[in-house]
Amino acid sequence: QVQLVESGGGLVQAGGSLRLSCAASGRTFGTYGMGWFRQAPGNEREFVASMMWSNSNPTYADSVKGRFSISRDNTKNTVSLQMNNRKPEDTALYYCAAKSWGVSTSADEYPFWGQGTQVTVSS
Repeated sequence: QVQLVESGGGLVQAGGSLRLSCAASGRTFGTYGMGWFRQAPGNEREFVASMMWSNSNPTYADSVKGRFSISRDNTKNTVSLQMNNRKPEDTALYYCAAKSWGVSTSADEYPFWGQGTQVTVSS
């Protein structure tokens, strides 16, 4: 079992930067694939980024590629999402998610979720 708690959300102007963090509890955090997803009002939850347990193979949605960066620290049980050059369409509730081994771009494959942190980008 993994418990996830996101932090770092807030209001930022377009073009600005924000860093989200996800703190995980659980002895086997280092074996979990981690993902970030987001959901805007009226929209389905969509994939943002993911990273394997070994800090390898970061994967990004096309909409954030080149602007967002995912990283993790298995010694501190944290995964972060650095978001640069924010756009108004990045406004959403951002979720951290975990799954045993491997990663996926499908939200349905992640059994563990945080409560989400709101990010709002003003134009």
